[in-house]
Amino acid sequence: MKTLTALVKRNVKLFFKDKGMVIPSLITPIILLVLYATFLGNVYKDSFYMGLPEGVKVPTKLANGFVGAQLFSSLLAVSCVTVSFGANLLMVQDKVTGAIRDFSVSPVKKSTIALAYYIASFFSSMLICLVAIIACCIYLAFAGWYLSVADVLWIIFDGVLLVGFGTALSSIINHFLSTQGQMSAVCTIISAGYGFICGAYMPLSQFSTGLYNAVCFLPGTYATSLIRNHTLSGVLSEMSAVGVPTQAIEGLKDAVDCNLYFYGNTVPVWVSGVVLALSVLLLTGIYVWLCVKKRKNK
Repeated sequence: MKTLTALVKRNVKLFFKDKGMVIPSLITPIILLVLYATFLGNVYKDSFYMGLPEGVKVPTKLANGFVGAQLFSSLLAVSCVTVSFGANLLMVQDKVTGAIRDFSVSPVKKSTIALAYYIASFFSSMLICLVAIIACCIYLAFAGWYLSVADVLWIIFDGVLLVGFGTALSSIINHFLSTQGQMSAVCTIISAGYGFICGAYMPLSQFSTGLYNAVCFLPGTYATSLIRNHTLSGVLSEMSAVGVPTQAIEGLKDAVDCNLYFYGNTVPVWVSGVVLALSVLLLTGIYVWLCVKKRKNK
């Protein structure tokens, strides 16, 4: 346990000391928040008003709160995964610098080394994502705050699950990487593509039927829907309280993927959480299996 703790501390310190890794990971959520608020904010607001039936009026504060909560969920859905990939690059960097060879000839178990990378990546990613959550909460306080304490706690829990998913997925992919070029290529692909396939940048409701059904097999889809339900819970309840018709509210939930459908069947919110949790366990198990297999081969 002492060896594991020492390795975790070493990995966390190296990550936060490396400005090339920590600064992009830290400022990326803030940059995304600014970009979302500046560009996607108007798009989301136009989509919100277009989704309302004719004659239904919603107070401006509620509309801003709805759009702000949607931006919050989109940013968190993307950042938790992309930041996890950035934090887990230390695993590849140790291969590039040769530090992993020093560990290999030491009496430290290979399983301990692999577990240390996993825990350190999760811890570092969670710290940065908590900063992102705080920044989004500050933004939402100005845009329109309708979250309860329970909603905030659920959002943090969603963040923990999603960081676990990102850490497990990045651990599997980084397990096969060994050069700086491969590392850069994977980060670029993940940063550019993940937000689209998980429905963070553009709601899945705007996808074609075939593509919609295809992405419903991806855990990230359920993660985005799960976070969106929790960030929009308060504002949707307020809309119901001020007299917005139930049909209009359900239409908005369909439009922003709060209501998720698997081949036409409604997916309850709790099922999205279970899918994400099981995906974390499955990916973690695959990572453990890869480490064990590598050790046996050697």
